[in-house]
Amino acid sequence: MLGDARSGDRPNRRALILVENLSVPFDRRVWQECTTLRDAGWKVHVICPQGRTRDTEPEAEIDGVRIHRYPLRAATGGPAGYLREYGSALWHTARLARKVGPVHVVHACNPPDLLFLPALWLKRRGARFVFDQHDLVPELYLSRFDRGKDLLYRAVCALERMTYRTADVVLATNESYRDVAVRRGGRRPDDVFVVRSAPQIDRFQPVEPEPELKRGKPHLLCYLGVMGPQDGVDYALRALAKLRDELGRTDWHAVFVGSGDAFDAMVELSERLGLGDQVQFTGRIPDVDLVRYLSTADVCLSPDPRNPLNDVSTMNKVLEYMAMGRPIVSFDLREARVSAGDAAVYAPANDETAFAELTAELLDDPDRRARMGKIGQERISGELSWRNSQTSLLAAYAAACRVHVPVAPGRPVRIGKWPRR
Repeated sequence: MLGDARSGDRPNRRALILVENLSVPFDRRVWQECTTLRDAGWKVHVICPQGRTRDTEPEAEIDGVRIHRYPLRAATGGPAGYLREYGSALWHTARLARKVGPVHVVHACNPPDLLFLPALWLKRRGARFVFDQHDLVPELYLSRFDRGKDLLYRAVCALERMTYRTADVVLATNESYRDVAVRRGGRRPDDVFVVRSAPQIDRFQPVEPEPELKRGKPHLLCYLGVMGPQDGVDYALRALAKLRDELGRTDWHAVFVGSGDAFDAMVELSERLGLGDQVQFTGRIPDVDLVRYLSTADVCLSPDPRNPLNDVSTMNKVLEYMAMGRPIVSFDLREARVSAGDAAVYAPANDETAFAELTAELLDDPDRRARMGKIGQERISGELSWRNSQTSLLAAYAAACRVHVPVAPGRPVRIGKWPRR
């Protein structure tokens, strides 16, 4: 029960969650955190960017959560574009935080590692700061831009250090991230809580397969997720070309669901590889259509290459494939094995030929696919369920709020001194 992990039945507890990377409730992890806190008695506010085709209203109250959104243009044109994006996001976040007023907890989700600045302003007015580390930004920089440990890399490392130092507690998405917070961030182990992302089970309920989605082929392969430079869609496409050309397999249709700043480049690569007739790009689609494709898929693809970020990150698509009972082909990444276990087969890191061969093996073995799918569903409903993450999230809030004074409108929160570390 949620009440077991509450920080006490105190009225008028207010939390402010800051997000820059995605809109809410489109950001599923953040939305699950919002509803968990709401059910535990918190009044939850969120500040986030507006979406392009959904989450477009400047203000909304959804299921008791108050959401404040601001317009934001995604970065283009290299580092200068990111400076413009982040500068605009910080200005809007500060503006809206003043509107929300005093809070007991400010909960900032990265990237970027800049939200400690408005969090610090709120800390000086009595709030506690919970840092929710969705990404390791230094590793993200190395993996995305391939510029090495240059001046900008050193800058993002410095921002990460300042964020760790400012936070009262840290939420890590897995044990690898927790180790970084302790080892690199200098945090006490007791101040770092693992809150794993988990799919919403009610969103991922299998339906009857629809053979017509296979476009006349015996098998359907499916990719779900973001399409950025570090996400490996190019590896998947080259592996599919090898599946066709080197293994002689043309008995499949593949669908790639999702979008991102590499989407157009991936469509172009598919055409250059001669895959236009066998590979379909849908962009972002409604949940009902997503479930139709995943329910029909024979094998799901997780082609994230090994790099400094991917090796230690939990991939949401892997968890969502597992919730739908689909077998997975993945590269051999540390956290991929932690999440999927025997629900996936693992090609040596970045080996596209091996990835194609494992895909072919699964296509030829329906019994093995069924066993793997069942393993995945059992893991999602058991040790990887959101129930466990709820307990950890509320424990983190309880640790952050060891001393609590109700908020009085028009004056800052006064909270006792934080214990020395």
